Amino acid sequence: MSKKAILAFSGGLDTSISVSWLKQKHNLDVITATIDIGQDENFEAIEKKAYSIGASKHYTIDAKQEFVDNYIFSAIKSNALYQNKYPLATALGRPLIAYKLVEIANQEDTKIFSHGCTGKGNDQARFDVTLRSVMHNAKIIAPVRDENMSRDEEIQYAQEMNISIEKKSQYSIDENLWGRSIEGGILENSFKEPPKDIYKWVNADSKLDDKYIVIDFNNGVPISIDGITDSIEMITYLNSTAGEHGIGIIDHIEDRLMGIKSREIYEAPAAVVLIEAHQDLEKLVLTRNELEVKSLLEQKWSWMIYSGLFVDPLVKAINSFVNKTQERVNGTVKLKLKNGSLTVIGRKSNNSIYDQNLSSYSASSDFNQTYSKGFIEIWGLQSKFNEGETT
Repeated sequence: MSKKAILAFSGGLDTSISVSWLKQKHNLDVITATIDIGQDENFEAIEKKAYSIGASKHYTIDAKQEFVDNYIFSAIKSNALYQNKYPLATALGRPLIAYKLVEIANQEDTKIFSHGCTGKGNDQARFDVTLRSVMHNAKIIAPVRDENMSRDEEIQYAQEMNISIEKKSQYSIDENLWGRSIEGGILENSFKEPPKDIYKWVNADSKLDDKYIVIDFNNGVPISIDGITDSIEMITYLNSTAGEHGIGIIDHIEDRLMGIKSREIYEAPAAVVLIEAHQDLEKLVLTRNELEVKSLLEQKWSWMIYSGLFVDPLVKAINSFVNKTQERVNGTVKLKLKNGSLTVIGRKSNNSIYDQNLSSYSASSDFNQTYSKGFIEIWGLQSKFNEGETT
């Protein structure tokens, strides 16, 4: 009886040829797994294809709730934007998929895994590091990367194995609840404006009337959006509503883990809205020192997730700090959507450290302006000496 391999299976070219490659070249019994984290796919068709090209068993696992609760909510609390742009949609999804592959491997009594990643992208690190961290003696086979296969060679092999290849667009697209990524084709020309037909969620020509959205937060995560309280529905509602109003397009020159610069287009309406609202509420309730240190750790957290180090101890340590700050991030934020623009127009919280009486310029202000004279003398003391004045 041949050994088993658990293959992360999307039904695309890379993973489809991997089924045959694992069987033919490694004499492995291939068990395919598709993890639903919000991608708009026909999962029955994917399962049917897996069996048609030689899988002995197929798993379809609905992990959307876990994705929101344990991954997306952590990203919101950390205001996660890689290079201040990318909300990490694909990067957040890969470690969750890896964890689910390990669960299946334990059920199937195997330590062999496979995926369709190339040697140029970031996903290979996200899968491999997570798999080997959770199962230290895991063996990982990535046929496209391991054999240095070009796309033409993949297509040729698929034809030789009679594997059907659906005609797809010139773009490489990945999708989950937190965003869509589009790359390749004419988008590789960094100076060319993206064609509008690449967008699925965002109306780039929106002319809708102004839309107001109210978001309630508790411990740094949304608990209600316009009265919707289900966490998955909140995300899908924002992707639809904000997208219809032209919110969520990100055009980004990105530094990949392998040192390659790539031009990435993202659609992330919910991520853009929620991170903007969350950051604004934090400014109301957190101190200047907390905000300063947290912003530094947010950049590091985003880099760690992007580069496949979700399971690194540093990520857990940053999470501990972030979660402590979020104990006071409770309140309500009101936003206005208008033809592609997003504006926070109001915020309130019982934990607010904004004091209208102190900040007001009216006669009712409690602030004693005479205190400032002495403060300024001391505050600028070293700057004054640095310019050569000593008396």
